[in-house]
Amino acid sequence: MGHGPLMLDLQGLELTAEERELLLHPAAGGVILFRRNFSSPDQLSQLVAQIHTLREPKLLVAVDQEGGRVQRFCDGFTRLPPAAWFGQLYDEHPQKALHAAQTAGWLMASELLAEGVDFSFAPVLDLGRGVSKVIGDRAFHCDPMVVAELALSWIHGVHLAGMAAVGKHFPGHGSVVEDSHLNLPVDRRQLEDILSTDLVPFRRMIDAGIEAIMPAHVIYAMATQQLAGFSDYWLHQVLRRQLGFQGVVFSDDLTMAAAAEAGSVPARAHAALEAGCDMVLVCNNQNASVLVLDELKAYTEPAAQTRLIRMHGRRKLTRKQLHSDKRWRQAVRLVSDYECNPTLSLDL
Repeated sequence: MGHGPLMLDLQGLELTAEERELLLHPAAGGVILFRRNFSSPDQLSQLVAQIHTLREPKLLVAVDQEGGRVQRFCDGFTRLPPAAWFGQLYDEHPQKALHAAQTAGWLMASELLAEGVDFSFAPVLDLGRGVSKVIGDRAFHCDPMVVAELALSWIHGVHLAGMAAVGKHFPGHGSVVEDSHLNLPVDRRQLEDILSTDLVPFRRMIDAGIEAIMPAHVIYAMATQQLAGFSDYWLHQVLRRQLGFQGVVFSDDLTMAAAAEAGSVPARAHAALEAGCDMVLVCNNQNASVLVLDELKAYTEPAAQTRLIRMHGRRKLTRKQLHSDKRWRQAVRLVSDYECNPTLSLDL
């Protein structure tokens, strides 16, 4: 049994009998965890182990652990700064910022891997233009070159820990006001503006070997009237052909309001896969997950299977080993300065 094309979520702190059945379905390929699935590192480790022992190859287990306001696991994990903090530090001390970003990436990945979690949907590569509230301080900076430099350092740290990275939200969510969780964002800028600015961090990450990309639930009206995640233009012509990306494409959550543009949830899953996604996410709606599993029970894509194998975490240290590692103690000290001084530079 290979990786199915659907990543779904769970209701609570442990697997129910119904969820076990869903995860054994051939169309299931992974699980995304939320705050409701976490009470402690021990509980998390047990839950992930239960998921991983269900089948072979193991189901992928992922989470949004960006830092700042998007950090699902908190108690027992180091509180991570939002991406914008590194951008602010970069404006004052570029080399300190690059070092801090690499350290935070390593710390985030090492703590997740110690509990068995395969990867985080991070980093955000959108430009922080002060337009999109849903992006806000999740973006490193407004300058695409600075975003690229900080993201490269952050991803280098993630890779040192043994984790794959996921850049989002392709080709850039930073210039629309609407929150795609709630509304349908339409970016009406000229295509050349998007290609010459927003795409810069994505191009740099692809050249550096990033393993996965997540497209935005945004319509870029000067290019196509389809959402990027359902668009052959963005996923095949631009991402695969022009940028030469060979990694995994994850859809964003298909239950988000913006995705309704593509029809029912099963129809959205088909549209995203046909456009070029390798795995689709259905969150916070188990009934929809059941419908998508049934709809995709015969779906197979050998190239996607090969790409998805790269997303498995390569755990190097247990939690006990990690906490006794000098690198972890140094990283925690560095990042913990954010707690006391969230708006000023680190004293490195």
